[in-house]
Amino acid sequence: MTMRDGPSLRATLRVVGVVVVAGVALYLVYLLRTPITWIVIAAFIAVAVSGPIRWLEQRMRRGFAVAIVFLGLLLAPVMVGAILVPPVVTEMNNLADRVPEYAADVREFVTTNERLRSLEEDYDVTGRIEEEAAKLPERLGGAAGVLSDIGLGLVNSLFAGVTIFILSIFLVGSGGRWIGSVIRRRPIEQQPVLQRTADRIGVAVGSYCAGALGQAAVAGITAWIVLTILGVPYAPALALIVFVLDLVPLVGATLGAILVGVVTVFNDFPTDTIIWAVYSIAYQQIENSVIQPRIQARAVQVEPAVVLIAVLFGSTLFGVLGALLAIPFAAAIQITIREYEAYRRETRLAGTTAPAPG
Repeated sequence: MTMRDGPSLRATLRVVGVVVVAGVALYLVYLLRTPITWIVIAAFIAVAVSGPIRWLEQRMRRGFAVAIVFLGLLLAPVMVGAILVPPVVTEMNNLADRVPEYAADVREFVTTNERLRSLEEDYDVTGRIEEEAAKLPERLGGAAGVLSDIGLGLVNSLFAGVTIFILSIFLVGSGGRWIGSVIRRRPIEQQPVLQRTADRIGVAVGSYCAGALGQAAVAGITAWIVLTILGVPYAPALALIVFVLDLVPLVGATLGAILVGVVTVFNDFPTDTIIWAVYSIAYQQIENSVIQPRIQARAVQVEPAVVLIAVLFGSTLFGVLGALLAIPFAAAIQITIREYEAYRRETRLAGTTAPAPG
């Protein structure tokens, strides 16, 4: 007999075939990354709304429950836009009208300060500011051309939103049957574990969404109270901005506080700005140390370090969407690992306690 020096031709061809198939599969995933992303978002929405749908099912037929939940989901962005757009348009127009006045105030302040007055004589800074301020209304008027270019992107986003919305409705209606069909194809001893894993992941995702909405609601309500006390205009709209941005992990609350802080500068500077800054810092400390741990610990039961790592990875790979989906995705992985370990322990225990063959 002769010894072979290397792997057989069949083994080599098998390895090459596996590599080629894996490469083609990855390339297809890359080409289909946009619809795959839509499907993932639709599945997340379907799992998130399953809790309210089950709650309404106890009081009405399932079809009506699904219609009510998705109608509310459809009206939510419309209501947000109705609250936010009018103040933004009004303040943009007011800013364009008042910029020359602000520039004149800057010139007056410069002329009363000896050091700044000397710099003004050398460089004519305020003159240039007033010149550019006088051109601002014309530039804002010319921004319509830029907005028309953005229109195509908005249409594409609207198409994606409608597609995701319809996909989520289909998944709510038939997703459970698909999961059940896949589970029934597995061996009988694995079916209870797989069903329990799917149920726990669904509960974790729904609980995460409910917890995030509750946490954002607390942030929005407290911000509205503080802004109302300070007399800042458009307090409900600003509180809604805080609510929406607080849904984004890690940076959302800070970004919302900064945006509202900019608005307070134009209301009563520096009193309102200082009070808002102190409130924002104090509230974020309370939210990070008291509110968020209590809510999310009961919701997804994921370790804080795992949450931070998941959000960092998700935001780096997929931006804001990745940050939003990172925590429930980490919870799903954690649940899957725990259920698999429990299944392995049960299997080993059953193997050691099984009777010996006759």
